[in-house]
Amino acid sequence: MKFIKEEDEKREDYIFQKNNITINTTRFIAGVLIALIVAVVATGFYLNIF
Repeated sequence: MKFIKEEDEKREDYIFQKNNITINTTRFIAGVLIALIVAVVATGFYLNIF
């Protein structure tokens, strides 16, 4: 089973399509996760935990 479907493939056993919605959603989720990590680290420094 493949994770990403290429545009010229006829297969049906894929998880993600390689289109703008998938790419933009992946970037958005990665950005939110990075922002959460930064917020946790900043809170740790603010409260003198680290």
